Amino acid sequence: MINPRYSLVIPAYNEEAVIEETYFRLTRVMQALNESYELIFVNDGSRDQTEALLGALESSDPNVRLLSFSRNFGHQTAVTAGLDHARGQAIIIIDADLQDPPELIPQMIEKWKEGYAVVYGQRRERRGESWFKKLSAALFYRFLNALTEVNIPLDTGDFRLIDRRVADILLTLREKNRFIRGLVSWVGFRQTALEYVREERRAGKTKYSLKKMLRLSMDGLTSFSLKPLQFATGSGLLIAGLSSLFLLASAARLIWSPGATAFWSLLIALSLLVNGITLICIGILGEYVGRIYDEARNRPLYILKSGVKKYQLRSERVKRSVR
Repeated sequence: MINPRYSLVIPAYNEEAVIEETYFRLTRVMQALNESYELIFVNDGSRDQTEALLGALESSDPNVRLLSFSRNFGHQTAVTAGLDHARGQAIIIIDADLQDPPELIPQMIEKWKEGYAVVYGQRRERRGESWFKKLSAALFYRFLNALTEVNIPLDTGDFRLIDRRVADILLTLREKNRFIRGLVSWVGFRQTALEYVREERRAGKTKYSLKKMLRLSMDGLTSFSLKPLQFATGSGLLIAGLSSLFLLASAARLIWSPGATAFWSLLIALSLLVNGITLICIGILGEYVGRIYDEARNRPLYILKSGVKKYQLRSERVKRSVR
């Protein structure tokens, strides 16, 4: 198959318990469309039998392509690798855990045929998740939208369909700390939402721990906003002004009441507060500097242990054509 109509990008990490069901459901949905397609599974350094199961599927089904990383590079990088190798006119990104229903794909395709360049799934309900996960996810999207210059739709993940034009532009954006949904919003074009109920995981456990969620939110924030740096500047100016006033008040107090020990306790508390805010500001600056360092090293986004070698230079060709 040289030019499939649709490419499905499916990142997978330790999904041996559900990967075969994912394949069967995706295959059933795509075969019903009676159009050419490919399933690009990206094995993100799984430590279970995910790679072996996907290898067997690739051997038995010509529509299946398998990319295997040399180690775990992360979900956003796995999505990027799938986009690098996708050949379809429309690319659908869907996780392997079946929380996002494959049966929604035909509706996405209908919207695409109506002229939308991006059709993203918007979660109306999240089943099987704790109140903390639901609350933190809701706060994350709203906080991110309030601070970034790009309008990122609320309650959306990476489950979406993107047009070939959008995918080709995304291939030119090779920043190391990736936030795909933000990049898709930044690219623009005509976009629309498709609401759905996100199902409970069929098996296994979530791969997005609190630490990874915080890292993803930081990647989104630093990739699309300078407001944290502006906060650091504003905090510095405010603290400098208050400190000057406090020093004047301290001097006057020492002249009129030399034994006022309570005032010294207040001064120490203020000093600790100022030092804490200073460290926060240094940390914010460090996050941005660290990302600059990542870009300066210019290491590859990922390393393939095995996979489709024929199309690895596609992104470079696209990059030159866009220029």
